[in-house]
Amino acid sequence: MEFPEALRLLAKRTGIELISSRGMSKQTSQKERLYEVNSFAKEYYHYVLTKLPAGKRAMKYLIDRGVTQKVIETFKLGFAPATGSALVKYLLEKKKYTREDVLDAGLAFSGRSGLIDFFRGRLLFPLIDHRDNVVGFAGRVLEADAPSKYINTRETLIYHKGEHVFGLNITKDAIRRENQAIIVEGEFDVLSCFEHGIGNVIAVKGTALTENQVNLIARFAEKITFCFDDDKAGQEAIKRSLVVVEKKGLTPTVIVPPNGKDPDEALKNDPGQFKKAVKEDVGVYDYLLTRLLKIYDTKTAEGKKAIADEFLASVALIQNEIIKEHFLRKLSNEVGTSYESIAKELQRLLGKTNFVKATIAAPKAKRPREEMLEEYLLALIVQSDQQKVALQKAIKLLSEVMTKERAYQKILFHLLEHFEKEDHFNSQHFGNNLPQELTTSYDTSLLFPLPAFESQEKLLQEVEKKAGELKEIYIKKRMKELTEEIQAKEREEGDESTMEQHLVELRKKYSHLASQLETS
Repeated sequence: MEFPEALRLLAKRTGIELISSRGMSKQTSQKERLYEVNSFAKEYYHYVLTKLPAGKRAMKYLIDRGVTQKVIETFKLGFAPATGSALVKYLLEKKKYTREDVLDAGLAFSGRSGLIDFFRGRLLFPLIDHRDNVVGFAGRVLEADAPSKYINTRETLIYHKGEHVFGLNITKDAIRRENQAIIVEGEFDVLSCFEHGIGNVIAVKGTALTENQVNLIARFAEKITFCFDDDKAGQEAIKRSLVVVEKKGLTPTVIVPPNGKDPDEALKNDPGQFKKAVKEDVGVYDYLLTRLLKIYDTKTAEGKKAIADEFLASVALIQNEIIKEHFLRKLSNEVGTSYESIAKELQRLLGKTNFVKATIAAPKAKRPREEMLEEYLLALIVQSDQQKVALQKAIKLLSEVMTKERAYQKILFHLLEHFEKEDHFNSQHFGNNLPQELTTSYDTSLLFPLPAFESQEKLLQEVEKKAGELKEIYIKKRMKELTEEIQAKEREEGDESTMEQHLVELRKKYSHLASQLETS
């Protein structure tokens, strides 16, 4: 903690009121200024929701969803007016903050006519850390069929998605008291649980827990209980989270929401049944095995293999050897195979390189630079006035070296297909036709806060610059892979002429990439 933040915390603990002058506030750190700006934004949004006509529709939406006035006040929910710069005007003119403060907090972006509010026409959930610092916001549209339901504050000096959980500032005492943190997916799940007396609950932004989030939760509880949506994405999130939960030595369990796809829906349908499910949470490995037994046929060899492969990937993460043996024996009983065979299969799989990492990838708090560049490049293209020209400039540089591994890469290829058929571009129509798994990334690119460019020519120059940087990253990455392939092939035993032919082909590819790197 920096000095001003530590001073505020100690003053709060000892009941001393801090009096800050304008002169003092000028000396505060950049982080402190961003906390202050966000705090004033929180109060402004809350005032709009609860006091002004502009917030009436959002207030009705909350009431219709069963959110009470008490919960609205407790979590300081707010509403962002649909007008372009209402918050900016309030912060600059009334509170005398600078343009840089507002931009650095992620509350605005530069438009042609000046600063524009980042959140517009959205219900807002303040993102507050466990020390009561407002680090950002999550904004939800009120329309059920909107293409982008949620957007969050972009990454800033004080807000990092992989480090934050929603609601901890309110629920940390209950979590500590119960020695259990119930992890849900969304803000409304937290509000519904809190309203029904389940106080030890928090939501993750995304789904799978990161190492930073687990380290934070571990300060308050030894037991982590997942209550995610009962779908494939929810199950995968639980399995990915286990990597970091087991590493920290916490106890993982699962709540299966009865009569609903998530806690919010289940509580609306039958609160008594959901509360019963909370008390009857099951161990995560029992839960995962039970699901696999329902999916695959234990009477066939293929079914037994599928169950063992998936379940052993999770069991391999267990740190305690006694617990690990317990589940190996349980698996052997369920699939009708000897314990020795199951244990031997686990050892065989563990012998494979990166078996656990490949099967259940642990989430990372920080993204690779290439992925962030892809996000920025796509934002430049879709927010340009000349989308087709911008795309052509990017693809000219990237077409030979870009794969289709990540969402932003796939969207670029979808854009290419779109412009091969027509010249006109409608952002909403294009988004509606994208595969479901790409819509979140696409929506993020549409709302990504770009710097102000003097002209479209400057923006197109930026497209070429960033595409060039990406090209260099892609080439170096592929050259590294080829080097490893060449070294592996040189160590192989077999027909020399065939091996030499393969080596020649690999070296040609390497040389071609090296020449591209020199000319880029």
